[in-house]
Amino acid sequence: MFIRDESFQTFTRRYPVVTFLIAAHIIVFLLINFTPFSTSLYHFMVGSNYYIYAGEYWRLFTPIITHEAAGHLIFNSFSLVLFGPALEGILGKVRFIIGYVGAGLIANIATLLLLPLSYAHIGASGAIFGLFGIYVYMLYNHRQYIDRANTQILLVVLGISLVTTFLNARINVMGHIFGLIGGAALAPIILASLHRKSKRW
Repeated sequence: MFIRDESFQTFTRRYPVVTFLIAAHIIVFLLINFTPFSTSLYHFMVGSNYYIYAGEYWRLFTPIITHEAAGHLIFNSFSLVLFGPALEGILGKVRFIIGYVGAGLIANIATLLLLPLSYAHIGASGAIFGLFGIYVYMLYNHRQYIDRANTQILLVVLGISLVTTFLNARINVMGHIFGLIGGAALAPIILASLHRKSKRW
């Protein structure tokens, strides 16, 4: 479930949404680091609470695909490669997008409401924690989707991720926590629609 053994071509064909998101991470990273307009693009994409309050609401979404540091990009993209495909396969493209982007939006709204006006942030971590939230809901309500071995992998990685959330001063703690909560909150809605569709068929 979480171990990837497909070829690149097979992966991109089976998981087009995950592939698109990772490509978006890489393209935006390159644009904000290696182009003449990198500084202006970065300031356009960053999730600045001040500018969101001023009406620039796209900044609730753009941080989800924005990374400035290579390590940040690699870690979040690798996490998406590990934990995104299984959910895209279970939920389908549309439901996966709703869960992923929805959790990232919830995380960024929480950041806006709970952190200072001067706070600014980037990164897909809130949306990725949203995937964890969906998985946690499934562990308690739809165990048929996750076997014991993958449950252990999921809980260990989630535990480590939560611990490191509070150890690094540069991490958006509110984004991580509310991304997790947002994913868990969206999960019953997404999975209910999936099961209704299955029953109709």
